[in-house]
Amino acid sequence: MPGGAFLLNSGGGGMADHGGGLTVPVVVTCFMAASGGLIFGYDIGISGGVSEMESFLKKFFPGLLKRSAHANKDVYCMYNNQALTAFTSSLYAFGMVGTLVASRVTRRIGRQAIMLIGGSLFLAGALVNAAAANVAMLIVGRMLLGLGLGFSGQATPVYLAEVSPPRWRGGFISAFPLFISVGYLAANLINYGTSRIPVWGWRLSLGLAAVPAAVMVAGASLIPDTPSSLVLRGKHDDARAALQRVRGKGVDIGAEFADILAAAEHARRNEEGAFRRILRREYRPYLVMAVAFPVFLNLTGVAVTAFFSPILFRTVGFESDAALMGAVILGVMNIGGILGSGFAMDRYGRRLLFVIGGALMLTCQVTMASIIGTQLGNGSKMAKGYAVAVLIATFVFSASFSWSWGALYWTIPGEIYPVEVRSAGQGAAVALNLGLNFLQAQFFLAMLCCFRYGAFLFYASWLVVMTAFAVALVPETKGVPLESMGHVFARHWYWGRFVKDQNKFGDEST
Repeated sequence: MPGGAFLLNSGGGGMADHGGGLTVPVVVTCFMAASGGLIFGYDIGISGGVSEMESFLKKFFPGLLKRSAHANKDVYCMYNNQALTAFTSSLYAFGMVGTLVASRVTRRIGRQAIMLIGGSLFLAGALVNAAAANVAMLIVGRMLLGLGLGFSGQATPVYLAEVSPPRWRGGFISAFPLFISVGYLAANLINYGTSRIPVWGWRLSLGLAAVPAAVMVAGASLIPDTPSSLVLRGKHDDARAALQRVRGKGVDIGAEFADILAAAEHARRNEEGAFRRILRREYRPYLVMAVAFPVFLNLTGVAVTAFFSPILFRTVGFESDAALMGAVILGVMNIGGILGSGFAMDRYGRRLLFVIGGALMLTCQVTMASIIGTQLGNGSKMAKGYAVAVLIATFVFSASFSWSWGALYWTIPGEIYPVEVRSAGQGAAVALNLGLNFLQAQFFLAMLCCFRYGAFLFYASWLVVMTAFAVALVPETKGVPLESMGHVFARHWYWGRFVKDQNKFGDEST
């Protein structure tokens, strides 16, 4: 399984984990769950490629195809069209709705059921889009795809956090963004092949989204629900059996299961709507994280870098293979960054990744702004030496993003929330991220046309803010059992004024 090696060799440290042996069952279970990331990556990759196919534009957006022949050749503005971006951005709007719905019902039906529903909705959306005869069918298909992404994005990272041993939790959760990158790379390779098929190539690209969806449905149907989710629904025997299954036969799970029971009992004693509860003062740190992480993720500037890469590749001289080469190399860099993150986060902690990734991304954004601002104008071509320098900066930026915010966005929000607000916190974070994805996808090209190379500097300034936030306000969670996560916030220099360490769960020696 891709990425398995880096998990098997990850180091531990910090707090002891109760059932923390790295067994074959837990590896298989977590990777089957993480395969849901394929649908995220595939859709991200496939949408952009399909929207450039002439056969697709001719069928659904013939007016746009005619206007593009007379488009402004300003490289900053030539792709600015709201009608076509709506095809991509609509998915994120429905994804936000799906996430909010999933977070409302996940406590009643369980994480596994949410993942099954998400995969099934995505599978249905892929089939509808492949058979689309008009724009209305496209919209229905995008709606189903978005709902599927929302359901799976709400449940999968939490599932991984609740099932994986604390010692290797960061590596296991990072398997989810790893599969996102693999799906993105596969989608772009498929687009490259199907773009050469006249008339119906776009149908094949959209229809093949059913493959990762089927993988997710199959994987989710073969894994147990999480022990925490089962306990919250009163299924204690099933919860113990599920924990024993993922930890392996013969492993003593008594202490870990006792902590899960204690956390669930605490949640019941404080029974209240999770969304109302997370607004209370004592949950302030978790609410801040649920908002800050998706906001900062969208302000890293990864969108502007991804947009400019095909232009830069053509400038260097890749000609007709520019899109393929750009997507393949950037995809490989993404995968490399996530694999590196999986090696490092459970050995050296999360904070180091934020610092290194933030510094490198800031350097790359400033470098690209300086070169593009002086070398790229209306209809002009960049000198090859400058283009190569920007390409290198693009690759480094992509790897640095995956190493830091790209991986940690899924890891930290998936592990920090107390069980009583876990569904609300993760749901709010994913819903906000999808909502911001919608806004950025819909309006980013207009912003680029207005800001020009200043867009790079805009994102660079935010990189300074988000790195400072991560260093000062994100507690180190390496090796901390989920049931003991509240202790970390209670002992934090700032969050301790909101969260009180009441020694509720687990062995305090851990």
